[in-house]
Amino acid sequence: MYSLGIDIGSSSIKVSLLDIDKGLCLASSTNPTAEMKISSPVKGWAEQDPMLWWKYICDGVQDIGLQYDLKQVACIGITYQMHGLVAVDKDIHPVRDAIIWCDSRAVGIGEEALEAIGHDKCVAHLLNSPGNFTASKLAWVKRNEPETYEKIYRFMLPGDYINYLLTGEITTTETGLSEQILWDFKKNERADFVANYYGIDTAMIPDIAPSIGISGKTTAKIEGLLGIPQGTPVSYRAGDQPNNAFSLDVLNPGEVAATGGTSGVVYAVTDKRLPDPQFRVNSFLHVNHTAEQNRYGVLLCINGTGILNSWVRRNIAPDMTYSQMNIIADSIPVGSDGLLMLPFGNGAERVLGNRQVGAGIAGIDLVRHSSAHIIRAAQEGIAFSFRYGLDVIKELGMATKVIHAGKANLFLSPIFRRTLATLCDSTIEILSTDGALGAARGAALGCKFYKNSKEAFANLQKEGEVNPVAEWKQPLEEAYGKWKEYLNKSL
Repeated sequence: MYSLGIDIGSSSIKVSLLDIDKGLCLASSTNPTAEMKISSPVKGWAEQDPMLWWKYICDGVQDIGLQYDLKQVACIGITYQMHGLVAVDKDIHPVRDAIIWCDSRAVGIGEEALEAIGHDKCVAHLLNSPGNFTASKLAWVKRNEPETYEKIYRFMLPGDYINYLLTGEITTTETGLSEQILWDFKKNERADFVANYYGIDTAMIPDIAPSIGISGKTTAKIEGLLGIPQGTPVSYRAGDQPNNAFSLDVLNPGEVAATGGTSGVVYAVTDKRLPDPQFRVNSFLHVNHTAEQNRYGVLLCINGTGILNSWVRRNIAPDMTYSQMNIIADSIPVGSDGLLMLPFGNGAERVLGNRQVGAGIAGIDLVRHSSAHIIRAAQEGIAFSFRYGLDVIKELGMATKVIHAGKANLFLSPIFRRTLATLCDSTIEILSTDGALGAARGAALGCKFYKNSKEAFANLQKEGEVNPVAEWKQPLEEAYGKWKEYLNKSL
């Protein structure tokens, strides 16, 4: 018996097949081989054709179908790029390309809404500013493309639309409403006051289905197209960051998931509403939230993290692999002999009040410092940015116990892992999983093929554990203090 997980990214689509009984990944397929096209007709815009996602989902499922009998697929899970807008007409056809997560056109509209609705009300009820999230993107369409807006029957998140293509059901989730900034955390209900402010008819908002639980069953058309039996339940749906946390078995208060790709993300789970009046972090309903057992995900996103490490490789160490970079960086003492680097060179940083600080280097000694110092200082600077963000989360009243991360990107670096563990005084558990596999586990849990989350993650493979390095603590704290001074001068 199999579970199929679908991960709708903005660069690629990944499909994974999970053996439910063994809890192991049987096969995965990622499409396309090159990065998926993102259209940017105007600077700051980012759009994709939803049918392109569907094409690559079908390609991936068919790839796996060449290896395994898809008639044994018993459930399907979906994870997707957050905050996107898919607007459809009465025939459920998209009326325009999807406005995806990294599109910034609605920033000004969100700022207007914050002022009009009121800062205090947004903090208390939304735990966020309306910002550049899905509701604000739809308001942009209403204001700037009125003829298109008039055609809209429903609007959905990317995962909601794929769920419709599989099942014919038009639904969203409470978790999804929270990422659209259409959830009232204080009243634990849909935040219609946001839609009303924007003049959006609430009838355009899909009905609510569970995030973990059956939201629809596949159609006869899907059986003919993909070979998955008609009536197969779609029983899990979550945005990429809540799903990444779920994939890493981060479900309970005090647990933290971290990723370090081009950007860096920390996602911390709490059972308390922890609004940040400065909106440096964002709160959403976690996938296992219920009215009886509150679970919130506090999301910290740092745009400039892994991109600094890749920049250093391209420009400072072009003939080295990342593994070779880690080896020579290990020859440099903790603190990089006073060399400091800021990683914030990838646009405005929410954790820094939406300022564009830029990347930077300070304290360079042209006699003492070498490329190895720069490589280590870059990784330490990235770890300092994570610590800075975690300090914000702790400031809001949340303590962290353990950090879970996948064995990928920056977490492949022993220096980065040990530096972060020491700075945060936390154990880091490195786990072998990914978003598509997490969605597959979620689907099996949603169908009750697993009795509980403990059973769902019983066979999650642990690649290793990283603990704080006692002798690194003092020099890293001293270096972090100097790094913060450098950052504050740059703000």
